[in-house]
Amino acid sequence: AEARQVTVIPGYGMALAKAQFKVVELAGLLSRNGATVKYAIHPVAGRMPGHMNVILAEAEVDYDDLLEMDDANLRFRDTDVALVVGACDVVNPAAIEREGTPISGMPILLAHEARTVIVCNFDTRPGYSGVPNPLYENDHTMGLFGDAQQTLGDVIASLKSHLEKAERLVFELN
Repeated sequence: AEARQVTVIPGYGMALAKAQFKVVELAGLLSRNGATVKYAIHPVAGRMPGHMNVILAEAEVDYDDLLEMDDANLRFRDTDVALVVGACDVVNPAAIEREGTPISGMPILLAHEARTVIVCNFDTRPGYSGVPNPLYENDHTMGLFGDAQQTLGDVIASLKSHLEKAERLVFELN
């Protein structure tokens, strides 16, 4: 509720869970609460190049809210919350921290630089590469593991409740 800069990082797991509509619903709530929400698109996220663009277009995300990887990476240090939804390898810091892995040297989205990272993935297992993701172990990372439809639905319900309570409090104070 306090975040002002939010970056959503969609991945293949979001597509599998068909959670793009929940992502957009959450983004709408955050925007109405004063946050700027953008979507960081890794060029190889999903089953083919452009997959995330297509999935998000289906959910009617404004094209101007989509950021290519280089532009997104410039913003992460100023991002209050990076919301990872169904992505693993494309945000795995092991790609830049560890040599000798299948993803060593692969450009990634620098989600780990955000102030807070929320990971909505099915579990903590490695992605397609088989490389464990140290992002899950960071002190500023929270995991919401399970089906993204359900976990995002829970986040939306919680945020709505919080915002409604805040509105009532402001109303009562006035």
